[in-house]
Amino acid sequence: MSDFSEELIRSKTEDDQEESCVFSGTGMSFPWLQKYIGTVATGGKKEKDFAQTTNACLSFIQEALLKHRWQKAAEFMHSYFQILEDSDSHKRQAAPEISLQHALYLLHHGMLEDANRNLSHAETWRYGEKSSSQEVLINLIQAYKGLLQYYTWSKKKMELSTLDEDDYAYNTASQNMLNHSWKTSVNLCALIQTPGVWDPFVKSYVEMLEFYGDQDGAREVLTNYAYDEKFPSNPNAHIYLYNFLKREKAPREKLISVLKILYQIVPSHKLMLEFHRLLRKSEKEDHHKLGLEVLFGVLDFAGCTKNITAWKYLGKYLRQTLVGNHLAWVQEEWNSRKNWWPSFHFSSFWAKSDWKEDKALACEKALVAGILLGKGCRYFRFISKQDDQVLRKKIKRIKKSVKKHSIVNPGL
Repeated sequence: MSDFSEELIRSKTEDDQEESCVFSGTGMSFPWLQKYIGTVATGGKKEKDFAQTTNACLSFIQEALLKHRWQKAAEFMHSYFQILEDSDSHKRQAAPEISLQHALYLLHHGMLEDANRNLSHAETWRYGEKSSSQEVLINLIQAYKGLLQYYTWSKKKMELSTLDEDDYAYNTASQNMLNHSWKTSVNLCALIQTPGVWDPFVKSYVEMLEFYGDQDGAREVLTNYAYDEKFPSNPNAHIYLYNFLKREKAPREKLISVLKILYQIVPSHKLMLEFHRLLRKSEKEDHHKLGLEVLFGVLDFAGCTKNITAWKYLGKYLRQTLVGNHLAWVQEEWNSRKNWWPSFHFSSFWAKSDWKEDKALACEKALVAGILLGKGCRYFRFISKQDDQVLRKKIKRIKKSVKKHSIVNPGL
């Protein structure tokens, strides 16, 4: 280890003893980048001295940035690159990581021009052959440049919307937008073809493709992002594809097929109520059955227990399903829940709490409770006994529905 490296690490150790610095949520820290310093940069071979030195320097830079000690941060940045220049060819490849981290910090604080310069510097860093990991990192750096270009493009798009199409300024602004979109596309394209979760980059790219009328290109990008098995499972990929197809007024069957996958990943997503509506309108009986399953699935989650729309849909659909002679569908869903839904949703405590907080919600839940548990259900009994002038007629209708549709034998 060089004298400079030993001094740097020793200095950090002494500093730690004098002051305990806690990295809080007020700044930015990217530990996933640090692992590249000791491994990727050396082709997967950890070299302890080099890793210790660069990690120590990186920590100094982070601490200085978080404390707004800009001069100190600049000094340590200079030291970091000096270490890289003094090292062999493998180690020099680590330079883009710190530039990217610094750029992300600048982006977070709205210093866009400085961030762009930093990204350009990182993008052009070349020394020797790049590993596959280095190639991904360069693609990521270029993609962040693309996001900055997209930001400029978005501003120009807003300016364009205020101009008259016959105005000379409109043509100039339109050409500027086209130039920026081309640059952005080049920078984003390589990254989004690499397996990973690239939501903001994909959304930006697709927005531009749609703006210029390339619906086929946008559809291809979103379809690959959602269905390519090399990419990790990502709910947002299916949400983006669904919203795009919805804008295109795609057939109901196509929309159902996309939301069916989202349902398997996130059964409590807010789009599940929309999924239920699509299934309910379908002509297929298996879709009608799935529509009931989806509503029960949504209300299995604690975060959805106050969703009045879900309860309203379930009460209405339970009656519709039972009138359609599909008692077996209801029993199938209820049998797996009858041991825990009563205390989870329909206890005396929840009846009193719901009535106090939201009477409309309490009425919708009371109908479902009565259908599934009968007139003896504590929740139903409490709500049905309330004498509320505004809701008196509604409660009367609930009682009639429970008497007519409850799946519980009236004698029990």
